Amino acid sequence: MSSPRDRDGFEQRPDEGSGWREPGHLGGDGDRSGAEQPPAEQPPAEQPPADWPAQGDTGGSTAWQPPGWDLPPAEPDRPAQSPAAGPQTAGEHLVGGGFLGGRRPRQPSELEQVFAYQGDAVGAQGWAVQQGWAISDGTAPEDAVLAELVRTAPVRATKDHRPAGVMRGRYGTLDLVAFDVLYASGRYAVPEYAVTAAPVLGALPPLRLSPARFWKHRTGGLVQVPSGDPDFDARWVLLAAEDGPAARALVGDATVRGLLLGTDDGDEFWTAAGHLAAIRPDGHRPQLIEHHARLLTAIVGALAPAL
Repeated sequence: MSSPRDRDGFEQRPDEGSGWREPGHLGGDGDRSGAEQPPAEQPPAEQPPADWPAQGDTGGSTAWQPPGWDLPPAEPDRPAQSPAAGPQTAGEHLVGGGFLGGRRPRQPSELEQVFAYQGDAVGAQGWAVQQGWAISDGTAPEDAVLAELVRTAPVRATKDHRPAGVMRGRYGTLDLVAFDVLYASGRYAVPEYAVTAAPVLGALPPLRLSPARFWKHRTGGLVQVPSGDPDFDARWVLLAAEDGPAARALVGDATVRGLLLGTDDGDEFWTAAGHLAAIRPDGHRPQLIEHHARLLTAIVGALAPAL
């Protein structure tokens, strides 16, 4: 009969396994059985890459990261702007900031400032009041003639265009009326053109003086009258019902040609309803009224002997 010491038929020797210990890599102190063995020769330790952090230099983390892995700093590396300098504008950022080689924005010339679009209706009326001019909304009885000027203007005016912001007064030797041609349709209303006109005594022949680069509208029955000045004829075109004294007096006037050659070729002139008028795609402003007044004064002076 077997006993518990028989271990299912396998006899255990008293010293079997008595020298076993937990391996060192599992937390034990190794195998202590038998004679002490000399330590095995270990291979040389592998050197870390050159871009690894030095031992003991954690830099905030003990984990190694490959080069370029770190995110950029939260604050950009740029010089702080002095509070006195004030915020940069978009133009200063694009031009002064270096996108165009660090060049400063070019200041517009005096001519460019005069002809830049501003739509300064309120400023124009304030200027007119200071000059003693009368103001109306375009519905006064004396404003009825302005609708004919809009209808005959050398632009594509429609039934939705009407005079507005009317200013009347005297400038130099001329009586003038200045107004905006307002496009009004439904809730949409915007001044598209600025007109300045001078009433002229005498019978004005149909005339149209326009920049050569402009598309010509309503020119049926008109003929071109050259001035004989190549520089002027390359930039300006005079159309008239006939090549008569009035047309010849206009293009033959050296003052008129000189003034027109000194502009940006942005105005058109025409005669209708007893007025000589100038028009520009813009809203009225004081500088534009004065610009038109100077040109109208010269043109009326050139036409006067022929009327």
